[in-house]
Amino acid sequence: MTQDHQSPPANVFKHRAVFSKGVPAMHFLPEADRPEVAFAGRSNVGKSSLLNALTGVKGLARTSNTPGRTQEMNFFDLGGIGYIVDLPGYGYAKASKRDIARWNATTEQYLQGRPNLKRVYVLIDCRHGLKDNDRELMESLDVAAVSYQLILTKSDKIKAGALEKVKKAVEEEAMKHPAAFPLVLPTSAEKPLGPLGGMDALRDAVGRVLLGMSDDFGDMFA
Repeated sequence: MTQDHQSPPANVFKHRAVFSKGVPAMHFLPEADRPEVAFAGRSNVGKSSLLNALTGVKGLARTSNTPGRTQEMNFFDLGGIGYIVDLPGYGYAKASKRDIARWNATTEQYLQGRPNLKRVYVLIDCRHGLKDNDRELMESLDVAAVSYQLILTKSDKIKAGALEKVKKAVEEEAMKHPAAFPLVLPTSAEKPLGPLGGMDALRDAVGRVLLGMSDDFGDMFA
């Protein structure tokens, strides 16, 4: 795990993230005794690769070329500080309509009713931008008054100029949503991005949320 510019909040990732439990239904949820941050996104957005890079634990979240591989909410304990929650991908999944409906219902209940859920990170493939199902999730989080931040994935796959345009467009849309954190972070699970963002910036952001710290723009990039 790259730690060249590790900030104090990002030091929470010095604790090894470990799998705690899979949650196929609400009654299997762990006790709400610590803060949680959840990661959501369309199937094949690169969520598992991002979580492995974020935590520095290879294979923590299972990666697959099959969209929709994550079929339940997976909770990862970060040294007792909080949980990182990997939500099932939305959109295409190689599963029955009944199973997909069940995952969606459970995820929706979790997102709208979990008292210790501090922030949702909505992952957007930078090559495709926001899609209708991303906007549907954003609107439901607005209604539930759940704080969320948009994260661009696979940002090493396009040129810097194109990435900046995508980032600006997504930020402009985020500004229209009351529950959205206005700063959009580009990330890559494979390469550092320098001043554009990257895993160090995301670790800092997640660390601040789990520790209950301010995530003021000036503080984040001081």
